[in-house]
Amino acid sequence: MQTILAEPLLDTADDDLGYLPEGPVSCGEGLVSWVAIQHGADAVLGSLNELNLATGENRCWPLPGRPGFAFPTEQPGLFLVGIERRVHLFDRTTGECRPVSDEVDEGVEGTIINDAVPFPGGIVLGTKDLAFAEKKAGLYLWRIDDQSLVQLRDDQVCSNGKVIWPDGDHWRLLDIDTPTQTVVEYRLDAEQGRLSEERVVLDLTELDIFPDGMVATADRQSVIIAFYNPGDAPHGVVRQYGLETGVVECEWQLPGSPQVTCPLLVKWKGEVQLLATTAAENMSTERRARYPQAGSPFSASTSFKESTVPYWFTGDQLKGLG
Repeated sequence: MQTILAEPLLDTADDDLGYLPEGPVSCGEGLVSWVAIQHGADAVLGSLNELNLATGENRCWPLPGRPGFAFPTEQPGLFLVGIERRVHLFDRTTGECRPVSDEVDEGVEGTIINDAVPFPGGIVLGTKDLAFAEKKAGLYLWRIDDQSLVQLRDDQVCSNGKVIWPDGDHWRLLDIDTPTQTVVEYRLDAEQGRLSEERVVLDLTELDIFPDGMVATADRQSVIIAFYNPGDAPHGVVRQYGLETGVVECEWQLPGSPQVTCPLLVKWKGEVQLLATTAAENMSTERRARYPQAGSPFSASTSFKESTVPYWFTGDQLKGLG
């Protein structure tokens, strides 16, 4: 197994932005967007952010709630963002933000939208129980053509990393519900809004750390998983697993930041780099002092030649949103 040391990419001296960063996405040459889910332990607002890899400048746009994801579109400045319990269309050039979906987890209290993955049919998104205790969070398909919201599951706790790719007439979906410490696979019939029975593809239950965000390698032979460690450790970890073997093929170590939330493979300056967000969530003042890089994004080298290109919704699709 190869081990690679990552380095902090940005010093998040602003503890508000470093509390719970997630969802990095490539949104143009040398630009990566990400969300700060909430600006502090008691905050009910978050933001969309855009990091310039060349200059290190980070721009921030406040949002009217806590975002779980933000996906750029082909229209500059326009994002589809999961905020609280609805998908929204957010224009960072004007500040306009309006809902384009029904409410998730209707009749359920104490959940908000969390991680998601875009694909040509729409967005597969999950929610999380804010108390991290009950199996009441949903997994959903939001279809962009008719803006319908279809519940796929209603028994998750903290729906996290997802990857999706075509599988014949359907889609192969890999999904993480963090407390289960497993990666499961489904076949998704997007037209009918149905999942097949789940199949466990990676069993990580022997670990004392928890899988969070996930991306696939360009060849779809492996997945790269960020691990959230609520305990003490000299570094955080991101690991690459072979899907057929379950073997750890590479580990990236993030010094001074054990709570890693999401990975991203991004092509920059002719090379594929790993970017990873980390969080200072729930850290006491004493623990925060032990981990001064908690909340900072990290970058590291990889051996990959190509990175997976994220799906961007087209202008024609966006016209259907009114």
